[in-house]
Amino acid sequence: MKTVVITGATAGIGRATALRFDRAGYRVAAYGRNKAALDELRAQLRPEAVVDTLDIQDADAWTTRLGELAEITGGQLDVLINNAGILTSGPFAETPLAAQRSIIDVNVGGTMAGCHAAYPYLRSTPKAQVINLCSASAIYGQAELAAYSASKFAIRGLTEALELEWADDDIRVCAVWPLFVDTGMVQGVDTGSTRALGVSLTADGVADSILKTAQSRPRLPHGPHYAIGWQAEAFMTISSFVPSWVLREINRRATGH
Repeated sequence: MKTVVITGATAGIGRATALRFDRAGYRVAAYGRNKAALDELRAQLRPEAVVDTLDIQDADAWTTRLGELAEITGGQLDVLINNAGILTSGPFAETPLAAQRSIIDVNVGGTMAGCHAAYPYLRSTPKAQVINLCSASAIYGQAELAAYSASKFAIRGLTEALELEWADDDIRVCAVWPLFVDTGMVQGVDTGSTRALGVSLTADGVADSILKTAQSRPRLPHGPHYAIGWQAEAFMTISSFVPSWVLREINRRATGH
């Protein structure tokens, strides 16, 4: 039985992904911070699932949780899905700096801690994978989402670097790129991007795409990035062929800036 670790599993994409992988026959190790939500999730997963609390910024907590999981699986870790993240929107100068630093700490620091702690288990598992949750906001910096966009650019860079570093260890590292998803994270978010592009993706749809990414390997040469949804696919394709000033103009018009 393959084992998958999923962070941010208490709601939204993480919860939907845990349920989707569980139905696909994986042993799901689902982690989050909301104990009540975790209890509800545990009741919906098969008995072999592991569900527990985890502060993804805490490297020692990662070591503890993965060590506990290894006692059950014999050290096998087939897929690590770094999903947990937070978002704050609004003009950069009017948003408290502490709130923006938290976005970087959680989104980037948590993903780095997860990759670092999981590496020994991934290395010892044949054809192991890391799937990081990136975003179409890492194609070009997004006004009113500056810190969030910056965090996803960092995850993009981390993914690309580890994809190269870990290839010799037979570890596939990739990132999925959805646009705005209808989850609690975007409730109350009112930016030029959300008004222009809408919120068209669902957590279940993204979860299906993550599972598809984990279960399929492209036959033709393919980079580590996978767009989710036609909008993200269109933006990613355009970004591959046009100069940065064109991307800036597209974003300026879309966001009204």
